[in-house]
Order: sequence, then C-alpha cells, then structure tokens
Amino acid sequence: AAVESDILRRVRTLLRELDGHHPACQCDRGMLRWTLHKKIDQNPSNSSVLVQILVKELERAERGDFRHYIIPLLHTLMYTLIKAPCISDELCGRVYDFCKKLLTLPKPFCTIGLDYAIRLKMERTAPGTLYQRMVISEQSLKSDPYPYQEKIFIFADPELLSEAICNALVTDTKAAQVSQSPRACMCYVIIHAMQAALGEGCDVSGLKASLQDMPMSDVEHWFRQVVVAVECAGNEASADRSQHAARLEKIYCAVLSSLQAASLFPPGNAPLGGLQGTPLPNPNISFHLWTEDDQLWKELVLFIRPLSQSCEPDCLSQDLDNFEIQDIISDCECCKQTRFSVLSTDSGIERDLPTAVEEPFTPCSAETEQSRLHRKGGIKKKPSPLENVAFLQAGCNGPGAKPPVKLQRRPGIPPVPAAPLQRLHTARIVLLGDDRILGRLAQAYHSLRKRETRRVFLTPRLNLQFYYIPVVTEQPNTLAVTDHAATGQEDLCEVAGYLGRADPWYESNINTLCHMIPKLAAMPSSPSKHLVTDLFITDVIAYYVRMGIQPVCFQVYAVKIFFNDPAQEPAEDVFLTELRTQVQESISHRELIMTKKKMTLDGPGIDLTVTYRKVVVSNRAKELAMSLRATGLVMKAIPADESEDLVCLNVNITEIIRINNLSGRSFSAVANKLKTRNIKIRSTEQRPFMVCLDKDSRRAYRNVISVEVSPCLEPSYCLQKTRTMKFNLHKTEDVGLVKYMPRSLLLPINTFAGVIQ
Repeated sequence: AAVESDILRRVRTLLRELDGHHPACQCDRGMLRWTLHKKIDQNPSNSSVLVQILVKELERAERGDFRHYIIPLLHTLMYTLIKAPCISDELCGRVYDFCKKLLTLPKPFCTIGLDYAIRLKMERTAPGTLYQRMVISEQSLKSDPYPYQEKIFIFADPELLSEAICNALVTDTKAAQVSQSPRACMCYVIIHAMQAALGEGCDVSGLKASLQDMPMSDVEHWFRQVVVAVECAGNEASADRSQHAARLEKIYCAVLSSLQAASLFPPGNAPLGGLQGTPLPNPNISFHLWTEDDQLWKELVLFIRPLSQSCEPDCLSQDLDNFEIQDIISDCECCKQTRFSVLSTDSGIERDLPTAVEEPFTPCSAETEQSRLHRKGGIKKKPSPLENVAFLQAGCNGPGAKPPVKLQRRPGIPPVPAAPLQRLHTARIVLLGDDRILGRLAQAYHSLRKRETRRVFLTPRLNLQFYYIPVVTEQPNTLAVTDHAATGQEDLCEVAGYLGRADPWYESNINTLCHMIPKLAAMPSSPSKHLVTDLFITDVIAYYVRMGIQPVCFQVYAVKIFFNDPAQEPAEDVFLTELRTQVQESISHRELIMTKKKMTLDGPGIDLTVTYRKVVVSNRAKELAMSLRATGLVMKAIPADESEDLVCLNVNITEIIRINNLSGRSFSAVANKLKTRNIKIRSTEQRPFMVCLDKDSRRAYRNVISVEVSPCLEPSYCLQKTRTMKFNLHKTEDVGLVKYMPRSLLLPINTFAGVIQ
C-alpha cells in the first residue's frame, strides 16, 4: 500500500505539471517522468503497480474529458510496459481495450491509439516482442527474422554552442556506449524474453550464470532461437500465449542444462528469486559537429553502406575526420580494378549483333551468352564514391537490396524483375541548438531531396526521422544578428515554443533541456556530475526518439534574391522560420548625400513595391499590390498560436508615414501586417537592402534589390511536372501522376503527440 501510494503521488504530480502547476523546486522541472521511471527500474517488480495506476488514470481522464492527460499517460505506460520484466495478460488486455477506445477520437489520439493497439496485440500473444525488437534494431544485432537497424545522429553547430557543451555531449554519448557489447545485448534479449513468457517460473540468476559461461557462438545460437520463437508467435494469426510460453520453456530448459549446478536443481524446481529487471541498453548514438554543408548526406550514406563493406579493415586505418573518402578508396589495394582499353564496335542495337546458330536454351548456354556480351571497362575518370550511385548500390547487398540484373538480349526472354527495396534502416537525426540550426537543416533537407530526385538512393532504403532539442547558451552567440530583437533567447527558439504549445508533453520533457544542458555542462567535473549527466541527458534523448513518433510538418519557403549589380546571378535559398530585411548603409559619399536629402523629404527608409497573394478563407487567389516607404520588414513562418495555419507567412512591415502639420513635417512608424504565401518585394529607388535568413548572420545577403518568396516545392514534384508538361503543353493544372504527389516541401519534426487541437 505504501509503494502504491508513493507511485500514485508521483503520477498526480506529473499531471499537475501538465496543467501549469510547476514544482516548487525549479530544478525538478522536466525530471518528474525520468525519476518515476528510474524508481521503477530500481524495483522492477513494481512495474505492474505503475501500469495499473496509469490505466486507472487514463480511464479517469477519458471520463472527465481531460484529454491533455491521455497522451502523456499513454506514453509513460507503454515505456513502462516495454521495460517491465513481466505483465499479466489481463493487464495488457485493459490497456489494449483503452487504446481501441481512442479510435473514436480525432487525431492525434486515434493515430497513437491505433499504433499502440497493434503493438499491444502482438505483445499479448508473444510477451517481450517490443523489448526484443527495440534492442535488435537499436544495437544493429544480426537477425534474419527482424533485419531492421536504427541509429541516432546528434548534430550540433559548433559556432552556436559553447565548447563546454559540445565536449560534455561527446563525453556523455561515448560513456553511454561503453558497456553495450553485442554479447551483453543478446543476453538481455534472451533473459527478458524468458522472464516475460514464464514470469516468476524463470530462474533469472541461473539463466544469467549459464549464459555468462557460454562461448560466444552458443550465445548467438540461443539468441537466434529466441528471436525466431518470439517473431513467429508475434506474426502468426492463430498463435496463443500458452503455446509461445511452451516454446520458450523448451529453450529455457536447454540453456539451463549447460549449467553444472542444474543437476542439483532441475529447470522446473530451481530456486526462484522473483522478478528481476533486465536493462534496456542505450541506443546507438553518434555525435557530430556540423561543419560541412553536405555532412548530413554523407553520414546517411555511410550508415546505409559502411566503408567496411567494400574495403578490408586494414584499409580503414586512415583518419576519417576529414571525410576524404575518395582518397581512402583510391589508395585501397582491394578496391583497385584492372583497367582495359578496348575499342567498342557494339552499336547497342540488337539487329547488329552477329548471327549465331540457335541452340536449345539451357542455363549453361545462357551464362555463356551473358559472359560473351559482358563489356570490359574502358578508361574513364573515376567519380567520387559518394557521387557514384552504382558504387553505392553495389554495397547494398543486404536483405531488401536489389540483386544485380544481368544483361538480357535474347528475344522473348523478359528480364528478371528486381525485388522491391525495403526500408530496413532508420536514421533518427537529433538537432541541438536554436532556430539557426533548424535553418541549416532546412537547407540540407532541400539539398538532399534535390539529390534524391536526380539519383534515387537513400529514399527507398532509409526511413528518415527528425528530432529537435532546443539548447541556448547563457549569452547569445555573436554571430546572431544584433540589430534586432532576435538575440533574445525566446525569439531564438520560436520552433521549440510552438512545439511546446502544441504538445504539452514535449514542453515538459524536452523544452526544459533548453537551459538544463548548459548548466550540466558548466558543472565542475566530479563523480556526482557524471552520475547525473550520463543518466539524465542520454536517457531523455533515448526516451524522446523512442516515443516521439508524431511529426509536426513545417513548410519550407524558397527565396529568390536579385542583386543591385545586373551582372550578378540571382541567388536561390530556403528558410524555415524567418526572413528579415533592413536598410543597407550607403557606401559611397555621393550615395550618402543623396540618401540624406531623400530622408529629409520623405523620411527614413526606402521606397518599396510589395506584390503579394492575400490569404483568404475560401483559399482563392487574390493578388494585391502596394507601394510604401519602410525601414524594414520581417516574415515569420512560425505562428504565435498553434491553432493557426503553418503554411502562411506573417509579414510585419515597418512603414513610415509622413505627417504634415502647422509645425512642419514629421514622420511616424506604423506596423503594417499582412498574411500571405507568395510575396515579391522590390526597391523602386534602386537603393539596396540587406536580407538575413533564419536569424543567422552567416546567411545574410547584401546589395539586394528584389526578393521573391513562395512555398518551396518538392523537387520530385517539379521534375514529374516538367516531364508531364512536355506531353500536355496546353494544360496548366496537374494531370496524371503529379496530382497524387506531395506538392510542397515540408520538414517533419517529431514530437510525442503532434499538434493537439
């Protein structure tokens, strides 16, 4: 009763924080969920107690229409259930029935309810499936029944975060991987599956001792046996929980039979020590300082196709920090190929082939013909391995990869159809920083999509997920634009503020890290510091990427910039959060004199012509134009309210109004606000201005005379539309396949609930 009362008090405190009643001690903000799970990890036998309490609170929230409690409670419950040593079928059934009730609610409740209902149905049939799949994919353990792999990439901009923060994160991510050997993870999977199926009838201590004394080959054998048994039970429609327990009991007895002490205690009569917890290993995390524009794409390529697949390990001893892959491959003896200089007389047309006597088609003759038609390589410039799609595809010979299709030229013999690709890899990209690093992400994502449109490689093989953790140092970086209010910490985290308002669980668990990570990094080095940081930061990141599966899609905007010099080519870029313009200071003495005269007559600023498409409720296009004098303008893509449309620009123009009165001429600044998706701005007096994208002074353009902004189109849509227009010159609307393709380029950032209306 005392344990149940303590857990209930902690859960109620967690719910009060969702209502805005923060704990008296500010250091506890964001740590309530973490401390609750850590308390259960210390005594795993209380997992069932916590699940029972969470189910009751979920049912109470549904009856009382406290919908904002449902998703946080459900995530907390599922995370407890995955890590729990054993949960009864009756208790799992109550959770399953509640998830089915969520299907009658609007999004995101029905989406999350359906996802968890599918998982729970599998978990009830084959207990331990969710834990097993999570460990196999996160640790990239070799498993044919479940061949999926995941990896977490943490990207941080070294010019936006302090060196102390970067060093602390590097240390923490490395420390989290120290004790995670493949052997230990396989043993975890075996022990958890046995205990989840057999419950208190499992001798965990004896099982651990038996596995510890085994050679690696035997551990791998029993690991494969357990994985096959669990996956078969989870995928069979007619599978039964008792049948699954019987299968695992046979494996359990076989494993224990190798223990010498088992002769004293047969498997059925072993001394039992009750339920024991099995650690959930930290996921595979790599930390990267984002120093190159195409670094994201390179890391994803190496995740899909590691260098070790084509080169011997001895060839990879060179330093990879500079990412000179071309040099590594060219210097590698095992990657060099013999070159031939052959004059080709093959026109490529079938009728030009030399006639041959027809012979019965046999596999032997087919191979002979294919070898005869094989072309030897000519001398050509060797492209960069990262740019050569053939090189990339050659390394993807794992499950789900396309087999190489041999040359077929015999009439009447169709080519062998290639197997469809499967997305066996999941890359979880975690961004640390403020809105400026999200602007870089939008640039990199747009570049990646354009590259994939030209040469598809990553898209059919990789599931790409984005996550964002706001981190702001105590003092804003000097690279930020200092001429406006964007140096404020709140304005530098507009995306995080929007996500926090849309998803209270994101606000409670992730936004609280904004100031906590710098404080932990600034703590003096001590055992207590490592105890806190190693457990807390890594655990929160792992919890976020495991449970945050609902994306919030942000529109990426394309901007075309024209310069004062006609000889200079227009620049094309994208932004995610903000575009800001301001008057550029005159350079020459003559321009300075003319500017002063103009300001005396018309006031400060420059004359602009603004043409935009007004946003109306009916979604009809309404073109408007106006001329005004302004000192600058700001386009905000992130709305101040989560209920507003994300695909809309809020433009705030600082307009200068001239006032004539008896005392003379005066000027006043008036805020002119409008909503649009497409806008063009031009300086009518040919005076240049400056443009800054995403609050990052590294992305500032000078001597700008005109700007055009519109929603960025998906590159694949643009390519398909161009192809379609060749055959439908007189049709302007989308026809054919184009109608079903995504039109706009959206950047999805995962949260726990998406947008809760």
